[in-house]
Amino acid sequence: MENSFPVISMEKLKGEERGETMELLRDACENCGFFELLNHGISHELMDEVERLTKGHYRQCKEQRFKEFASKALEEGKQSDAANNIDWESTFFLRHLPESNMSEIPDMDDQYRKAMKEFAAEIEKLAERLLDLLCENLGLEKGYLKKAFCGSKGPTFGTKISSYPPCPRPELIKGLRAHTDAGGIILLFQDDRVSGLQLLKDGQWLDVPPLRHSIVVNLGDQLEVITNGKYKSVMHRVLARTDGNRMSIASFYNPGSDAVIFPAPSLLGKEAEKKKSEVYPKFVFEDYMKLYVRHKFQAKEPRFEAMKAFPIRTSQELEPV
Repeated sequence: MENSFPVISMEKLKGEERGETMELLRDACENCGFFELLNHGISHELMDEVERLTKGHYRQCKEQRFKEFASKALEEGKQSDAANNIDWESTFFLRHLPESNMSEIPDMDDQYRKAMKEFAAEIEKLAERLLDLLCENLGLEKGYLKKAFCGSKGPTFGTKISSYPPCPRPELIKGLRAHTDAGGIILLFQDDRVSGLQLLKDGQWLDVPPLRHSIVVNLGDQLEVITNGKYKSVMHRVLARTDGNRMSIASFYNPGSDAVIFPAPSLLGKEAEKKKSEVYPKFVFEDYMKLYVRHKFQAKEPRFEAMKAFPIRTSQELEPV
């Protein structure tokens, strides 16, 4: 897999190799749903600091709590199929947009907060740059995807910070069960020493190779809808491992809760217009998320089908009571 997994150097977008690099990006989006970025502009020093602080935070604040969970999970897994519905991960969430919750996370010290705030700002810029590169490849006007994500309050943007500690019985339990991501574009800073992330391609589970200072990118369900299936979200999972403690910092650049998502009109061919059943649905992102949280670890196609029958709410109906 390491030789065939799409690895893209963003430096090559500046020179004579731009055309070839854009073609590699297009192929990755159409046929893989995943790619890995090098020379993406985020400083290695910042990434090293974020990694050091994240791993230290787990040891100081999360490890003991996870050990208590782990002993119960393993015992349940030995006795029943309950482990099929459990993920072997320690995780917490940071929200950046539309409003940050970082000051509310009780066990983050000031140094960690500062580093994560700086890292999130860099990831946000990278996500928006990538969306414009996708627009270019799709023949959409610059800014189309960012605008499609905006809703009334702009996009939602947050980070899931996870640790996947060593598991003595990986045959009993997954690190993270197979799923597609619900949102827009996902940027992952993963451990470069402990692997475990896999994607499903052509019926086979393939490893996503850990590379030092890279950012792994995958496409969510919303980009599949907007491109009317030209780009695909892809099932992926994390394996539990007997050695190492895998770090995962996944940032989700998603539509705003009241954004109305639908296929870009310019990407709908005349044949698709005639065959309405082949056109992806139009829906409010918040409504899709309510369905997703109940069916996250199931196939995405029934979710898309269900949304075709879902009424589009007005802006007044979307206002919180």
